[in-house]
Amino acid sequence: MTDSKIPYDQASRDIFKGAGELSVATIWQRMADLDPQCGFGLLGNCCSNCNLGPCRIDPFGERAEVGACGATIDTIAARNLVRSIAAGCAAHSDHGRELVLHLAKVAQSINPSAEIKEPEKLKLLAQEMNIKTAGEEFRTVVEKVSEACLSQFTRHEGGAQFIKRAPQKRQEIWTELGITPGGIDRDIVEVLHRTNIGVDNDYQNLLFSGMKAALNDGWGGSMIATELTDILFGSPQPVRSQVNLGVLKKDAVNILIHGHEPIFANSMADMAQNKELLAKARERGAEDINIAGICCTASELLMRKGIPVAGSFLQQELALMTRAVDLMLVNYQCVMPSLANFARCFQSYIFTTSPKALFPGIEYVDVESNPDQEAEKLINLAIDAFEKRKNKAVNIPTAKMDVVAGFTPDNIRYHLGGYFRGSYRPLNDNIANGYIRGIAAIVGCDNPKMKSGEGHIQVVKELLKNDVLVIQTGCAATACAKEGLLKPEAAFEFAGAGLQQICEAIGIPPVLHNGSCVDNSRILLECAEMVKEGGLGEDISELPVAAAAPEWMSEKAIAISWYAVASGVLTVLGAPFRITGSQAVYKYLTQDIEQLVGGKFVFEADPLRIAHIMIEHINDQRAKLKLQPMKYTPKSDTVAVGNI
Repeated sequence: MTDSKIPYDQASRDIFKGAGELSVATIWQRMADLDPQCGFGLLGNCCSNCNLGPCRIDPFGERAEVGACGATIDTIAARNLVRSIAAGCAAHSDHGRELVLHLAKVAQSINPSAEIKEPEKLKLLAQEMNIKTAGEEFRTVVEKVSEACLSQFTRHEGGAQFIKRAPQKRQEIWTELGITPGGIDRDIVEVLHRTNIGVDNDYQNLLFSGMKAALNDGWGGSMIATELTDILFGSPQPVRSQVNLGVLKKDAVNILIHGHEPIFANSMADMAQNKELLAKARERGAEDINIAGICCTASELLMRKGIPVAGSFLQQELALMTRAVDLMLVNYQCVMPSLANFARCFQSYIFTTSPKALFPGIEYVDVESNPDQEAEKLINLAIDAFEKRKNKAVNIPTAKMDVVAGFTPDNIRYHLGGYFRGSYRPLNDNIANGYIRGIAAIVGCDNPKMKSGEGHIQVVKELLKNDVLVIQTGCAATACAKEGLLKPEAAFEFAGAGLQQICEAIGIPPVLHNGSCVDNSRILLECAEMVKEGGLGEDISELPVAAAAPEWMSEKAIAISWYAVASGVLTVLGAPFRITGSQAVYKYLTQDIEQLVGGKFVFEADPLRIAHIMIEHINDQRAKLKLQPMKYTPKSDTVAVGNI
């Protein structure tokens, strides 16, 4: 197995070395065992949408040129892609629906105001949705907001509520193209209908339906999830914590929460501070009850409570291999079914708390009816587990790193201008005057097929050298946090002279952590705020910004990339979609689509080239806006990228 196919960070490597000795197969070994992967599948040349197939189109034209029904490779590639978009949208949007249903449940509780951490933000959202708040009982306002949010899923006509937050010019583009998002469920169902045999066979029309569904993820389901999570559990504020497997503690009860659902995770985090449970843990020999997160639940807890992050998607198995995890709770999305075997092998309790996400060998615990009671039971179980393993050897890596997270569109305004003069004007001005080259969003998963986290780090370091302010979410943020890029001190080591001065003046890191993958909707709002502030164009597509997902893995990442492009953002992916068997679809995504929506896709595997594709695009945007030259010479030489 080559070095590029094993963990990048030292903590993960330390644990990974023992996998072979213990005869357990991690994700890296399982990936190696799958080589070579199906060539037809990688090209997108295979269709299994009906029982006439599966139909494989020969890329060399020596056998079948169309499927049994007559579908061409262009149709097949587009159908496969938009089905993946729909699946990614469904995952994020169903996450949002759970928050809506939870808000409705809160409205019926004994004291709703005690359960909602941000009542003022709730009222602002109510006003945005034309819900009367003056003179209304708080319970009534909560109930009406939940009903209005739920209607975003079920409606059949009219545009999605939050598209009004997009620049007016962007809304007009969507209207002209007929891709203004409507009902969330309606748009996803329509994609699935269109891709059924004998329905929509025009690849461009299929891709339009995928864009519409994706926009209803970014400006709909995901944005609803982010808004309601802030309202229910508190808006994030910058907080310092730590990240990597070294946050596990030998002499503490270690509980890991993994997945994406924030509701029960918050109950567990609060219950871990219960004085009686802490006293019981200490009686059993533990110093503390240590809650840590894996994957995007980690980002949710980090942003709001400063709870440490044990690792990313690729570290979930390695965390159990430390033998220090007393209890792992999983919910939905990005949870490997292999965890059941790892928990059994390394003697950790493991439970799933989502009825949507059941795994063979992992017991389901119903936490919905009484979350506090179930949280207490589970913590007691973890305390018992600690007592059994406290005198046994553990293998906790020493590596951990400080991280500052918790940035949002709202508090960025405060950090830039203070309480009385909060504004995006200082950001726009410092882009215009050449201290900051532009903004880059580096998001997505970490992937063993690519660089196992290293790709994010290489891209971000190169961007920082060139005075590009970086915004991150999800596992991409975790990868860079482990490298020390998400703390204010990083500006002095990694940033160019212009960006360094701005970070020092404001007191921010050069890389801003915006939250979990569902919180990519925050980046859309930050772009909209920059347009609204003025001086950098009238649309998102005119801003000196770019996005990349160097190691994308999930269908959710496909949906995210599509709503970024459809919102006008150049988006670079470290691997292409499975459409390369269709020259027409490939050209449409990488060239033609830009004339329609202002954004396009670039597929590039090399991290340095990804960074410089983004820098070249940002420079082009600066030239079109006639901004001032950059104040300082970049720290690194330019990498030739050719025509993008």
